[in-house]
Amino acid sequence: MTTNITIQEQKLENRRGQTSYFDGGLLQFIGWCILGFLVTVFTLGICYPWSLTMIYGWKINHTVVEGRRLKFNGSAVGLFGHWIKWWILTIITIGIYGFWLFIKLEDWKARNTTFAK
Repeated sequence: MTTNITIQEQKLENRRGQTSYFDGGLLQFIGWCILGFLVTVFTLGICYPWSLTMIYGWKINHTVVEGRRLKFNGSAVGLFGHWIKWWILTIITIGIYGFWLFIKLEDWKARNTTFAK
């Protein structure tokens, strides 16, 4: 029985003796941010949800928690529908709903994050 535990422990992803870490690189992050910015500017903000999902996906897909890699399952199309709804609610409430936008976005991100298999 102890050999099974040892084998399972060895299968956990490990980096410098830690089982929770982030393995993305600075140049990758800068590249994704520049690409996201350019896409947003050239589409006059219409593709901003795509830019967000692209950067969120990069961050989450490079994160390992207790030896288990996270996976981002969200799509730009899925976020775009929510994005339109949230902005309409913000306009209708004269900006009051805007205070909840950050929370709604974080909730959407959490609901679209799972552990990779």
